[in-house]
Parts: sequence; C-alpha cells; structure tokens
Amino acid sequence: MTSPFETALPRVTLIAAFDRPYEHAVAAARTCYSGGGIVSADQVSGVGQSAEKQAMRAEQRDRIAHSTFKAGHHTILQHGHVSFGLDAVSRHFVWSFLHSHPFYNSEQVSQRYVEVKPDRVTVPALPAPAAAIYRACVDRQMRDYRALIALLEPVAAAEYGQVFPARGKNPERWQGAIHKRAQEVARYVLPVATHTYLVHTISVLTLLRYRRLCQEPDTPTEARLVVDEMCRLLFERDPLLEQLAVEPLELTQATPWLKSPTDLRAHQRFVAEFEADLAGKTAALVDRFGHNERRVADAVREVLGLPRDALPDADAIARALDPAQNPLLGEAMNTTVHQKLGRSLHAAHYAFKKKLSHAADSQDQRHRLTPASRPTVHAYLTPEPDFVTPRLVLHAGGEALERYQASMAATWRAIGQLRDLDMAAEWQAYLLPNAVTIRFTETMDLAALRHKHAMRLCWNAQEEIWQASVDEADAIAAVEPHIAQFLLPPCGIRHRAGLRPYCPEGDRYCGTPVWQLERSAWQRVL
Repeated sequence: MTSPFETALPRVTLIAAFDRPYEHAVAAARTCYSGGGIVSADQVSGVGQSAEKQAMRAEQRDRIAHSTFKAGHHTILQHGHVSFGLDAVSRHFVWSFLHSHPFYNSEQVSQRYVEVKPDRVTVPALPAPAAAIYRACVDRQMRDYRALIALLEPVAAAEYGQVFPARGKNPERWQGAIHKRAQEVARYVLPVATHTYLVHTISVLTLLRYRRLCQEPDTPTEARLVVDEMCRLLFERDPLLEQLAVEPLELTQATPWLKSPTDLRAHQRFVAEFEADLAGKTAALVDRFGHNERRVADAVREVLGLPRDALPDADAIARALDPAQNPLLGEAMNTTVHQKLGRSLHAAHYAFKKKLSHAADSQDQRHRLTPASRPTVHAYLTPEPDFVTPRLVLHAGGEALERYQASMAATWRAIGQLRDLDMAAEWQAYLLPNAVTIRFTETMDLAALRHKHAMRLCWNAQEEIWQASVDEADAIAAVEPHIAQFLLPPCGIRHRAGLRPYCPEGDRYCGTPVWQLERSAWQRVL
C-alpha cells in the first residue's frame, strides 16, 4: 500500500497489556450471576478439563461475550487495559482524537520544555506543486520558531530578572529556565503537524470505540493508521478480542453533517457572535445552575444531616471548600470525588465560552472532567488569519511581534494556496499553527472546576490557560462570592490549610508570593 505520508509512518509499540482480557471480561460478566463466588478466566476457558468440556466452555464464553456486547453491557471490557508507546504522531492527531474524550491516560513530551527539532513534523504525500508549498511552509515555520526563541530570550530574561532579582547575580545558572520560557512562546508558530511521542493507556473498550470512529475528522488518515496498528498488536496478544471488533465508519457515514468547503460567511457570523459573548475575555461565564451556592450548601447539610438553621449556607460551603476546614483539599492527591463532603461540590454547575490557542487548549482538554464542544478545525481554514498572540510577544513588540505576525500571515497564505489547488481540508489543517484560535463552550461541576483552578491558577501554568482560569474565578466571584473565595492557586490552598511550604513546586517556585495577593492583583507576563 502506498504510504499517505512523505515522512515516516507513526510508530506504535505495545508496552503492556492485561493477560487474557477477553476471558477476564466474560469472567466478570459471569460473576454477576454466580452463586459460587468470583469466576476466574480459567473457569471460563475450562483449564484442566476434558477437551469436550473445554469446547463447551468456549461456546458458552463466546455466546456471553457476543450477547453482552450486542446488548451494550460494555463495562466488562473496561477491566482489561493496554498501554501503547506512540511516536511520530502529530500534535493535531493527539488533540483531535486521542485526548478528545475522558477515558484515557497519557504522558506526552512537552513542547514547553523540550525544543522541537526541524525534521519532527508530519508531511503528507501530496502531488506537485502542493508538496512544495507544504514543505516550504513547514520549513519556514521551523525557522520562525528558532528566530523567535532568539528574539524573545532577552525580553524573557528581563522579566525573569524582575521576578527573581537575586538570581541576576549568577545569570548563566538560570539561562536554561529563561530559554524555556522563550521556547514555550515561540512554539506558537509551529504547525500542528509537529510530531510528538507519548505513552497512551486505554481500556479494551476504548480501543474498540477508537476503531469504530477513527475515520472522523480532523485526522482520519493518521487516526486509521494508528488505530489499526493498535488493534493489530492487541489482537496478536489476545486473538479472541477480534471477534468483537466493529468495522470503522467511513467518513461520509460518520459525519454526514460535515460540509466542504466551509461556508466562510456563516463562519464569520459565528465568530462575531462568539466574540460578542466573550466581551474581550479569554473565558466568559454564559450559564450556571440557579442558586449554586444554595445547592452546594444543601448538599453539605444532606451529608451531615443538619437543618438550615443549624448550618447557614456560607458555613456549609466553607465546610466543603475551605482548606482550613477540609484539610484534604491541601493535599496533592486530589481525593475530592472520593470524600463525602467533596462530592457535595457536584451540585453546582457552570458553562464557560472560551477562546484559546491550539497549544493552550491541548492542555486545557487534559482536564477530562470539564468536557467541551471543541470544533472541527476544517471550519477554521479561513482566508484571513485567526490566531492568538501570547502575552510575551505583545510585551516584546518590535521585531518579535513583526516576525510573529508575518509568520501567521505566511502560514494562512500557504493554506490558501493548498485550497486553491483543491487539496483536501485534512492536509490543509496540518499547517495550522499552534496559535490558531479554538472557540468552544466548556461545562463542569464545581468539583472539577475547583481542581482545575488548583492546578491552572498556579503561576507556572501556561499563560493562556492561567488567564482563562482567572477569568472564570472572577466571573464566579461576581455572582457567587462564598464559593469564589475558595477558588485558589495551589499555594493559596496550602496557605489556608496551614501546610508548609506554601508553594508545592519546590525549585520550580514562580518567584511571587501569590498567596499574599488579592485576586485583583493577579498579573503576569511570563
């Protein structure tokens, strides 16, 4: 088969897998109806029994497996997990497919801390002259990346010196930290085609779902290649599982709603509506449960068995949310959903409209309990550039800002040239920069929001997702002050819990005693 890529195909390795997941799934199903205790996989397969009985067991095993699968009783397939190593996969594929749902765990190399090499990028096998346009765009994006690192380092060094004045006495010791801050921002010009590598662990059920939907946009070719190889490796380990595999839906079957090309005028109206709702913010509160504070207070009182006159709303909310009264909140373990008082936070719900770059949203979506209506990026293949500019670039101004803006304009011109040559939107989208604007609505309960803020209000968090979290906390403070007062960065939480040191980051301390600052004073450039 001719490779769809000019560059190397994605590499998939099987790191670890549960033993005999098919038979363990059936054993779990039989245990539900067993009067004799837990059923084992050996019992399912008839280990140690005669050939005749083993054949009978196999027939029973497959009948249970198929009947439960067809009936939708799929939880039994979540007992088996499989861990893959993925290399030479695009950031676009990871964002669009692998991390677009809650049922996974990934550890991925960071573009914030690891410099990108020029040859680490997905290049599709396109006909001439489209191939030359694509390759020229990628090469230029890589040059812009390296140039911006050099242009931003002096500005990052000056800001770093203001935050850590004592470190100015030995600047060479901190050059690596400064370089990483410039590198983190310069990556915005890189294409989403840039390669990454990661460890990705999922259940057998999730992999079967991957197989069914791997032809969805935005990366159907890459997704199909990766998922096919994942399945091949797992089925090689346990051939019985292949009986349950459902054929992938073709793109036209999976997405009859997808129109191509994009209705540009309609998209422009969508952007105008969305921006009006944001009102200049990174995140805007657009809906919430009525009486969230009363809902949470009632839930706390239900846990404690107390009437309203014995525990007023503000006191009830503090019981669950104040680290001084609920010291478990100060721990890094995040046991909120496991503790009875913590589960009372599910009673409050919020919806935020948000605008982030692809780079920032790739981190925001890792908060798997805050799902969002993330777009098909084909709709963002517009004639005019639509991108986010990081705060450090705006602060630097001058040549750095000019180089950044010129890079964005050149990238959108290249995408337009591919569109004029009738290249598929799938391949155009790979050229979009990390800076491309992603607009979506994110919903969450208070438990998930509190945990996200405990991570992303930290001043070490990526700047955009930090700003979005500040906007969220500010919006809630305007309507629910008893709740908002406890939406704090990790140092603020530990300060209220009486835990020392207040900053849990060790030598990664941001340099600012944020726990002493009012929310109105939260400002940062780096």
